[in-house]
This record gives sequence, C-alpha cells and structure tokens, in this order.
Amino acid sequence: MRYWRRSRQAELDEDFREWATARQAHLRRSAYLLCRDWHLAEDLTQTTLAKLYSVWHRVRDSEKREAYARRTLYRSFIDETRRGYRREYVADQMPDVAAPAPDSDLRMALLDAVGHLPPRARAVVVLRFWEDQSVEATAAALGCTAGTVKSQTSRGLAALRQRLGADDEFAELLAAYSGPGRRTGGTTTRTGGAR
Repeated sequence: MRYWRRSRQAELDEDFREWATARQAHLRRSAYLLCRDWHLAEDLTQTTLAKLYSVWHRVRDSEKREAYARRTLYRSFIDETRRGYRREYVADQMPDVAAPAPDSDLRMALLDAVGHLPPRARAVVVLRFWEDQSVEATAAALGCTAGTVKSQTSRGLAALRQRLGADDEFAELLAAYSGPGRRTGGTTTRTGGAR
C-alpha cells in the first residue's frame, strides 16, 4: 500500500511538472498584464502554481486545471491590490538591467492604458480580451456575477476609449491585442491580431 501511494504521488508530481512547465510562461504574461511588474507577476505565478499543486490530485480534467489556475491567478492579483501597499525595497545601487526589447507603439499604448484601469476592471478586461474568456468564465474566475463582469467590461472599455482617444484608434488597438479570437455572444470571431 505504501509503495502504491509513493508511486501514485510520483505520477502526480510528474504530471504537475509537465503542466507547469508548459503553462508557466502564459500565466506569467497574464500576470504581467494585470500588474505591470515582472517581479510581482513572477510572485503571482508562483502563488498560483503552489495553490494548484496542493489540489492537483483533485483537478484531473485539463479544462478544470486551466479554470482553477486562471481563477487563482486573478483572485491573487485582486487580493494583492487590497493590501494597500506595494512591495518596494530601498537599495543603495540599482542593479544592472538589460535594455527591454523594442516594442511597437500600439503595444505600449495599450499596456499603458490597461495599466491605468482599476484592478477589478483590469482583471475583467484582461480575462475577456487577452485570455479570450466568455462572460460566464470570467465571472467564475473572479467569483462574481455575470452582471458584474458586463458592467466592469463596459466601464473598463469606456475608460480605455477615453484614455486612448478616438474610437478608430481604440478599435485598432483592441483588434491587434485582443488575442487570436474574441468571443462575442456564443461565437468566437477571429481578429487577426498578434499578441
């Protein structure tokens, strides 16, 4: 019996390791879109993976794993913003940092605009347009009602329109960065943009 348990745990560990290796970069990118800080994004990703590992034996279906990871990541982000402080450290010298890779003006404008949204609206917009989630899946991930998701989406998009200026510019940005497919109602439409 003891051997069987050890063998089963080894299988679960290997399964988790494979899944985490495959999905970690995606989780980190989503976390960065939420918090605009790569260090905090790494922390949120690690928190998500640790919580998922603790229930791995119960979450066998791949869709449930994705949903649990997404829900944990977004709730961890919202919890982080409720703490009322940011993790800042005083240092005598700034560490050497590699120069960021050149990026398009569209990407920078969109990231800046999304970064100015309130945390819950930012989480909703990222889930709906970056993660390509339905209203119902977004509500499940954030632990709120579909009505709350719709109102937060409306407010978030209105704030983005106002910040980005003309509706044409906003439409171009949204088309470019809403992911490979965007759900509208019960269908998915292709936007043709790259992330």
